[in-house]
Amino acid sequence: METSIKMTKLAKCAGCGAKVGAGTLSALLGGLPVRRDERLLVGYDTSDDASVYRISDDLVLVQTVDFFPPIVDDPYTFGQIAAANALSDIFAMGAEAKLAMNVLCVSPQMDDEAVRELLRGGYEKAYEAGAIITGGHTIQSEEPKYGLSVSGFAHPDRFLRNCSAQPGDVLLLTKPLGIGVTTTAARAGLADPDAYRQAVEWMRTLNKAARDIMMRFEVHSCTDVTGFALLGHGCEMAEGSGVTIELYNSRIPMLPGALELARDGLLPEGMYRNRAFAESRVWADPALELAAQDLLYDPQTSGGLLIAAAPQDAEALLRALNGSIPCAAAIGQAVPRGDWAVVVKP
Repeated sequence: METSIKMTKLAKCAGCGAKVGAGTLSALLGGLPVRRDERLLVGYDTSDDASVYRISDDLVLVQTVDFFPPIVDDPYTFGQIAAANALSDIFAMGAEAKLAMNVLCVSPQMDDEAVRELLRGGYEKAYEAGAIITGGHTIQSEEPKYGLSVSGFAHPDRFLRNCSAQPGDVLLLTKPLGIGVTTTAARAGLADPDAYRQAVEWMRTLNKAARDIMMRFEVHSCTDVTGFALLGHGCEMAEGSGVTIELYNSRIPMLPGALELARDGLLPEGMYRNRAFAESRVWADPALELAAQDLLYDPQTSGGLLIAAAPQDAEALLRALNGSIPCAAAIGQAVPRGDWAVVVKP
């Protein structure tokens, strides 16, 4: 249903581009007391996608929360995208999403119909993921924001982390990059309509199918590529795993026209934060133009999964992914740790 409100006009930042920079976040969390619990298998100290708490010998609870300002004008579509983005953390851990709660900031400029449409988008996407929204919390705010806290479940021996890639693993990516530059161009009225439609469709596409497929194969590590960009999340995976990740730029799927937009300087603010955080740990081939590098620092909203697959399973996993996700691609590999966290080759 059409509403008169244009959500992006109510926010200064958009989507995952509003995230606090990884370097700033690390400094803010540094020194805080961390309570130890033998049942807490994953906490915030490892920069993983969600926390993991052992309930029994056969079950762990996986929890996350994610919310952000509007990245599209339509409230219903914004609700879908924000929900898909929050649910993605659960899927990146290899878990199944089961319960969710709304996190909503309502702007005084939003009418009741806009709020209902936003929530309807979130509810429908959560149900598509197999989760039930059971409540939540709503406050007034000058800027609208929406997301979910999500609880999922997995077997203690079957959940995935972002810090367990092994040398020889093949790196697979399941969605194209370029969300940040494309939506930035759209806010300025400069995006190609077809490219923008593709960006919106990818943002509201769940990572559930990719999760369901990858769990049939030997996968050592996984994370979703969101606000810290491919190179930010790649650095976290490489450093946590004690490996170097080699990426081949020509193999990385991109939204149509994204490179041209980067060349024109239509770069979101989050790109500069991501570059400041990761650049000192990344070596990029000098032959790779600056705009192409910028896209690797481009913050993604509801981006794809970055999967570190065992080499003997990688080809079969990619074939299976391509059956549902044609753009999924093998974009590099993990190698023994060298001087850099991530190496980018043409």
